Amino acid sequence: MDLETGKILVGVAVFAVFCVLCVGIYSLYKGGDFARSWSNKLMRLRVVLQFAAIIIIMAVLYFTGT
Repeated sequence: MDLETGKILVGVAVFAVFCVLCVGIYSLYKGGDFARSWSNKLMRLRVVLQFAAIIIIMAVLYFTGT
C-alpha cells in the first residue's frame, strides 16, 4: 500500500464518521419520531465507523512505515 492510497482510505473513513455524526446531530435537533427511531442506531453506527477508522489509520501507518 502506498501513501496516496492510504490517505484516500483514511479520508473516506473520516468522512463516513463525519456524515453519520452530522445526521445524528440533526436527529437530536429535529426530535420527535425521527429521533426516537434513529438516535441509537446512528450512535451504534458511529461507534462502529470510528473503530473501523482507527483500524484503517493504524494499518496505513503500519504498512507505509510512517
